[in-house]
Amino acid sequence: MEVEDWGNSSGGASDSEVYVQDTNDEEDCFTSADVLKLQFRKDISKACWNDELRMAEIVDNKGRMWTTTGIVRSGKIYCSIEETLFLAEIGALHLLDENYTSLPLKDIYKKVAEGKSGCYWESFEVYRHLKSLGYIVGRHGIPWTMKCVKSESASAQGMPEINGIVDKESEGKNLITELFNNMQVSEVRPVFDVYPPNSKFKKSSPGNPSFVLCLPGGHPPSKPEIEDLERQCNGIPLKFCYVEYGRVSFFSFNKVELPALP
Repeated sequence: MEVEDWGNSSGGASDSEVYVQDTNDEEDCFTSADVLKLQFRKDISKACWNDELRMAEIVDNKGRMWTTTGIVRSGKIYCSIEETLFLAEIGALHLLDENYTSLPLKDIYKKVAEGKSGCYWESFEVYRHLKSLGYIVGRHGIPWTMKCVKSESASAQGMPEINGIVDKESEGKNLITELFNNMQVSEVRPVFDVYPPNSKFKKSSPGNPSFVLCLPGGHPPSKPEIEDLERQCNGIPLKFCYVEYGRVSFFSFNKVELPALP
């Protein structure tokens, strides 16, 4: 088992402004402050929270961060709760309620704590940590845009197969709701698809992620669970994550054959 302990990086910059030294070196260790710094920005995006979708619909997008943040449906950008909170923490997004009244940061924290949007506090800490290091992070099994799905089925563990997806607003919203409501982050299952920093990243053709991140539900994954996850991910490297007192640690498993003793 390989353990990688990457301390939180705080520069508070957007995903288009943060870089890591060498994302291919699994021995690297990153350490810095635990709290992101709020930046005062001239251009701040605005989003309206949708209780039905349990996502934020971007109503005024500013900056380059939207090339790697949020999913696109019918020309609109929707953010998951972890994306919404991360952007609100760094001062890049103002969240509004259905009456277009500004929601304070504590109300967004409450939405995460409720765990009704497919994200719990531990998984948010993992998301925030990876984004602070510059990685591109998306929910596992959730297409960035319907253009990359076309008529192929989009499926993930615990989610029904959806065939013949058409990029229409009503069907897109139903897809988002179904996928996000069926996600149970507390299980040992893939949670995030993680891509290295890439200025040429395209949501319409993202390619395979660098690795798929799994968050165990309070206990180390068993061998059958690991093998099942490996089959699901079709050869994409797996990493597991453990969060304790705000510190995020990553580990992976390698197969080792012991020589036969005489």
